Order: sequence, then structure tokens, then C-alpha cells
Amino acid sequence: MAGGGSRYRHLSRDSAHRQALLRNLVTSLFEHESITTTWPKAKEAQRLAEKLITLGKKNTEASRRRALEIFYTPHEMLPKLFGPLRERYADRPGGYTRVLRIEPREKNEYFSPKKGTKNAVREPKPQVKAPTAILELVDGPKDMRFAMTARTVAREREQGRDLVHALTRLNVKKVTQFRKDGVDVLERAISQLSLAKKQNDKLAKQEAEVESRD
Repeated sequence: MAGGGSRYRHLSRDSAHRQALLRNLVTSLFEHESITTTWPKAKEAQRLAEKLITLGKKNTEASRRRALEIFYTPHEMLPKLFGPLRERYADRPGGYTRVLRIEPREKNEYFSPKKGTKNAVREPKPQVKAPTAILELVDGPKDMRFAMTARTVAREREQGRDLVHALTRLNVKKVTQFRKDGVDVLERAISQLSLAKKQNDKLAKQEAEVESRD
């Protein structure tokens, strides 16, 4: 509709370049399960990634052909999409990806001197701070919310509290609701964090004792 709002972000690129960028981002996402990019790129890549997982859950010949057209390395990504990821999200109705804002990345850029200018010094530009985000697949090995929730619960238990904050209880529900054996997996992660902290505290105490003797 003329004068209407844009239905998607153009990302300052023409259609072909935009599609190539998004294909590259989602291929990296499915390969590494977590990528860092700018906020607008993450939100647009998220839309395509959600569609791909929906295709994987359908698991039809047509969905396989469509996924084949999107991935840059389809022979590596298709077995993962229609195998482990399809099983991981079998019971999840949606929300297969998550975008998390992080501190903007700083780019060091400089003014280039004009050609023919002798003894010219490159002057620094003001640093560009683009809005940055992490795009990740949920319920996977690099699920940041799961890791942060495990740390929070371990810290609260160490302080003698057990899920006092409503936000902590909500996050526990979110990270375990659709994850296979989610509660048991979370408890194991909490136990590992608690054990690691005890070992670190023990080492720090031993180092302090050695320094005091010296």
C-alpha cells in the first residue's frame, strides 16, 4: 500500500544483496547455534530462521527443497535441521530463536588523507556504535538464558535462598518447559557451577595461605 509502513527492514541493501546476507547469517546460526551481529540484521535473520525450523518440523519433500535453496552449505545443514533440531523443537509451538541486546561494538575508523598529500596523518573518526545483538537457537548448548538462569539459581542457593525472585522462577520455567529433561539438565548445570565455585574458593584460600607464609 502506498505510503504504508515497511513490512521488513531493507538493511540498506538491494533485494539480492539482502537475501544473500540473511542466507549467510542463518547458515552461520544453524552451524554455530549463536551469532553476534547488529540488532536490525538479527531481527530479520530471526524471521528466516524461524521459518526454516518450521520447514524442518514439517519434514516433507517440499520443505526439504525450500531449505535446500536457503542454506549456503545445505549438505551440512539439512541433516541437522531435519534431525537433531527437528527433534529438539518437536513439542515447542514456536519461539525457536532468541535475540538478546548486548553492548554496542566499537569500530575504529579513520579519515583517509587525500591523494598527493604529503606527510598527512590519518585522523580518527568518531567511533561507530551500532546496536548489537546475539541471535541464538533456544534450548541448545549455547542458550544464554539457560546459562544465566543456572548461575542465578546457584548463587541464590549459596546465599540460602531458593528461587525467591519471581523473575528467577519465570526464567526457570522458560528454560525447562520445552527442553528435553529440562529440570534435570538445569539441576546438573547448577551442581556443576556450585562445584566449580567451591574448587575455585579452595584454590584461592590455598593461594592466600601460601602468600601469607611468604
